[in-house]
Amino acid sequence: MSTGPRFDRPKPTLRTVAELTGYAVATVSRALSGDPKIAARTRAKIEAAARQVGYVPDRAARRLRTGRTQVVTLLLNTDHEFLGFTHEFLSGITEGLRGTGYSVTVVPDSLGPDRLSQVRAILRNRLADGVLFTRTESFDPRVRLLMEARFPFVSHGRTEFAEPHAWVDYDNEAFARRSVERLIQRGRKRILLIPPAEPFTFAQHVRYGFVSAARAAGIDYEVVSSVTIDSPAAEIAEALRQRLAQPAPPDGYVCVGEAIALTTLGVLSDAGVVPGQGADVIAKRASPIFDNIRPRIETVFEDLHTTGRVMTEMLLRRMDGEPAAGLQHLFAPGPASWET
Repeated sequence: MSTGPRFDRPKPTLRTVAELTGYAVATVSRALSGDPKIAARTRAKIEAAARQVGYVPDRAARRLRTGRTQVVTLLLNTDHEFLGFTHEFLSGITEGLRGTGYSVTVVPDSLGPDRLSQVRAILRNRLADGVLFTRTESFDPRVRLLMEARFPFVSHGRTEFAEPHAWVDYDNEAFARRSVERLIQRGRKRILLIPPAEPFTFAQHVRYGFVSAARAAGIDYEVVSSVTIDSPAAEIAEALRQRLAQPAPPDGYVCVGEAIALTTLGVLSDAGVVPGQGADVIAKRASPIFDNIRPRIETVFEDLHTTGRVMTEMLLRRMDGEPAAGLQHLFAPGPASWET
């Protein structure tokens, strides 16, 4: 027979758990909130009893009592350069929240002219205790509004604001520089980059690393201006086809994500160019997808799971009042395939 909760019975409360365990209601409440002053053995006993009766905290009551929602909101744009971005990023956030009593809500983030509507709704209706977001712009309006409101947040990406704020970022300048240097080692002399869109801070980092490394080596380089990594795949493919049809086509490609790399490989294949022979492609990756694609290309890893977890841990610290200036982390590029 099932030992799970009975849904035709009254909803279990803290008093239900207290009567089952013999502890006071206050002790039960503190234990289920993870209070370290309650002995670990006591917390474990109370948590087991809560699971047994199907107790779920009443968020509305807790909000009235503490002023907190026990919710963090992720503003997520699903159009991304990584195919598995949402899964990896969310799994890291979930790991970071485990055992804290917090849950995460995901709200779509539009890249349109008004990126503030969702943030205003969160602030106006107090829908969360903190916010995480991606695709950060150099002077991101979301950052400005949240700083003005003194509301806890962590951005995936830096800004150019003078006032410090909490952020986690990947060293895209180092990625681009490292990729160009590898293409040069492979003997490539004409390299191409399809960049991120200009408003995003990481677009500047990628461009600077790419251009400065190519200039230092004295090789030819191109930064495509007609499309970005966020352009429709068909437009990106057409831009690449047109360039391949012109004299002296590129023999090296730096791809800022998995989606752009797959489009590039498709165009090269249609043109009869074999990666590793007629040209080399280096891609930033966040999943094992290129392990299963032939011919193999070289890649540099970005750990989105760890990024999500670290951002969440920082947000929890920010919500506890830790100053933003000490909550900033820049991840170095992960392992490169040619070094493993």
